[in-house]
Amino acid sequence: MKILVIGGGGREHALAWKCAQSPRVSEVIVAPGNAGTAREHKLRNVPIGVEQLEELADLAAAEGVAFTLVGPEVPLVAGIVDLFEARGLRCFGPSKAAAQLEGSKAFTKAFLERHGIPTAGYCKFTRATFDRDWLAAQPTPIVVKASGLAAGKGVIIAQTASEAVEAAESMLDGRFGNAGDEIVIEEFLEGEEATFIVMCDGKHALPMATSQDHKRLRDGDQGPNTGGMGAYSPAPVVTPMVHERVMREVIEPTLSGLARDGMPFKGFLYAGLMIDAAGRPKVIEYNVRFGDPETQPVMMRLKSDFTVLIEAALDGALEGVKAEWDPRAALGVVIAAEGYPDEPRKGDVIDGLDSVGALPGKLFHAGTANKDGKVVTSGGRVFCAVGLGGTVKAAQREAYALVDVVSFKGGQYRRDIGHRAIARDGGP
Repeated sequence: MKILVIGGGGREHALAWKCAQSPRVSEVIVAPGNAGTAREHKLRNVPIGVEQLEELADLAAAEGVAFTLVGPEVPLVAGIVDLFEARGLRCFGPSKAAAQLEGSKAFTKAFLERHGIPTAGYCKFTRATFDRDWLAAQPTPIVVKASGLAAGKGVIIAQTASEAVEAAESMLDGRFGNAGDEIVIEEFLEGEEATFIVMCDGKHALPMATSQDHKRLRDGDQGPNTGGMGAYSPAPVVTPMVHERVMREVIEPTLSGLARDGMPFKGFLYAGLMIDAAGRPKVIEYNVRFGDPETQPVMMRLKSDFTVLIEAALDGALEGVKAEWDPRAALGVVIAAEGYPDEPRKGDVIDGLDSVGALPGKLFHAGTANKDGKVVTSGGRVFCAVGLGGTVKAAQREAYALVDVVSFKGGQYRRDIGHRAIARDGGP
């Protein structure tokens, strides 16, 4: 069978690569893909962008794909699943209504409050309702978020009242475009972050392997927020007890709440959580798709046939299905372009790719393109180098060995991905 994967980043490279491992799959079409998906066995790029919904539906119909897997959030929020289903095409992801969980942070906070799901206290504002004096009087640190889609960058943790007011006003004045027409101000939560992703069929949830992302640009969790500079799986903070609490207190009430609100959820539900010292989870955010860069290490650990799991979810038959995981840890390091996250440079020639195949691990492409017979940078996050190991430290060594092989002008990456897990567990 054929499968269509929509997107062109590192997440989509990993999803398509994993789908292609199924003996049932003859070809994975990637739209638009990148220079890495162009090199993979059984993968074929088609130059259709993620916002060209009608053209993507035409492609799925013409190619007779068994199902379409949507990587990024933009087409999901725009209603691509509704469009595909109206044309009788199987598409794995949430409806436009359910995708508001990511498309609007204000919607999500109201949903969490309405259904009694633990989260930080908040207020929301538009330019017309913004109260500078109220915000200036709040305790700090405090979190300022653009309500709409801002590619993972629309969150500022303000350390002072003046910084909070400046952040709020810059968002309301268009720093993130229309994403900042409405903003959410949240209390700052103490604890350790974790990513909890489940595959959903409308009623049931199949947990994926846990992971932990690194949002800040520089070592030691310093610098601006990014789309993610690396991730590892599993996340030690999600103990069996915490896992059970997350399912009971977050995932199950979210799915039942969405169903009661008339928008049953199919697809990948990503809960970004803060776990406090007592193991209590609170929701920081929802995404309505697999995370990037969490997808890359999680897919490296998945041993089950990914396409079988997706079809079970599409058929509403996830109850009783289990996923099999490699017991080893996986760790991914993002290599980003110069100027990322604000103004990444593009067009720099990438060296060292021919040496990658001789090393263990996997180098997933993200912001890469083919130009004049060479692979060049074409986006902010260029690669995610993933290693496997018996410990997080061992996986880290394998990942950084890959990082050391590839190079391009101005490339930047963190050198401490996995530091929390390594500090917690130690190990060689």
